[in-house]
Amino acid sequence: MPEEIRNQVKNPEGMNSTIDSKFMRLALREARKGIGRTSPNPCVGAVIVQDGTVLSRGYHKKAGTPHAEINALRKAGNKARGATMYVTLEPCNHTGRTPPCSHAVAVAGIKRVVVGMGDPNPLVSGSGINYLREKGIEVLSGVLEKECLELNLPFIKHITTGRPFVVMKAGMSLDGRLSYQKGKPGQMTGEKSLHRLHGLRNSLDAILIGSGTITADNPSLTTRLGSRGRDPLRVILDSSLQLSLESKILHLESSAPTLLFCSQSADEEKIARLTQLDGVLVQPIGADKEGMLDLNDVLDNLGEMGICSLLVEGGGTIHSNFLRNGLVDRVMLFVAPLFAGSEGTPLLSDFTVNNRAKAPELRNVSYKRCGNDLLIQGDLFEPFTC
Repeated sequence: MPEEIRNQVKNPEGMNSTIDSKFMRLALREARKGIGRTSPNPCVGAVIVQDGTVLSRGYHKKAGTPHAEINALRKAGNKARGATMYVTLEPCNHTGRTPPCSHAVAVAGIKRVVVGMGDPNPLVSGSGINYLREKGIEVLSGVLEKECLELNLPFIKHITTGRPFVVMKAGMSLDGRLSYQKGKPGQMTGEKSLHRLHGLRNSLDAILIGSGTITADNPSLTTRLGSRGRDPLRVILDSSLQLSLESKILHLESSAPTLLFCSQSADEEKIARLTQLDGVLVQPIGADKEGMLDLNDVLDNLGEMGICSLLVEGGGTIHSNFLRNGLVDRVMLFVAPLFAGSEGTPLLSDFTVNNRAKAPELRNVSYKRCGNDLLIQGDLFEPFTC
């Protein structure tokens, strides 16, 4: 979030009470229910409290539907008058697909509003908090701000740059291999890592791979979590449209489409045949100076589609190109405790680093066990200054 926005909405005292933190955590719990469902809107949760008792809770379920504050206010009814509202994001103060929440909060008679983070949307940017204060409502902001920011990194990146938040993910061996034999499939990580991966797909808007991965693995790129899962948009980079028309990814029963980016010189007949398939889209784009598909164009196109988060699953050439162009925000590497050998596909290809000072280095690194595997996660850019 830009620093000027944060300073504009920050509570001057900057002190968060234990009680306020407790109820903001409940609001965060509500907000997380919308993860992967609200783009291009943020995930927001709201809780209304009177004398230490929770009157109602609400969260934003989907773009175009009522926001978290409205859902909580409707459940509380007249009991909301004189109460405190805890909301993870500054209430909006403009009319979009729904009316301004700040006005509804004031009309409902809410006495105090505790806000987790300011809204980086230029249409809000402190105006929601200012409106509430003008109406005589006490406003405290910045409560559990870091947690609220982390929840909405995709929204922040998208609303401030027009591009999705990019997560580079790979399952690899101790010696940095994605497979045991180049061009051949082979499971590297264990079942718990695979389950975590499907959770990632469920929580992000789109998933991207290169045509080489299609040829080697013939994947579906679906989310196998049963009725609670939802498939992301599947994105394939295939400059000359070499993928087979029989590929599984082109013949899925899925609510999400498959989008192929190709070069502007790709065969028009192949494009026509692909677009005749249900749920398949083809988008020709320009090339970079190396003749590769321009990844900046890819991200701009996805951003215009309202895609706020993108999971890049590779393979090695794709990972290298995203890193080389400085387009990765977060890295998630699932490392299996085994050696795959020198014939396997490396995590990165054609990616040279001269010394440690020039090496891409993760910040805010965390380590988590996934069965016998180790998940290493970190950010390549400071996430709270997107």
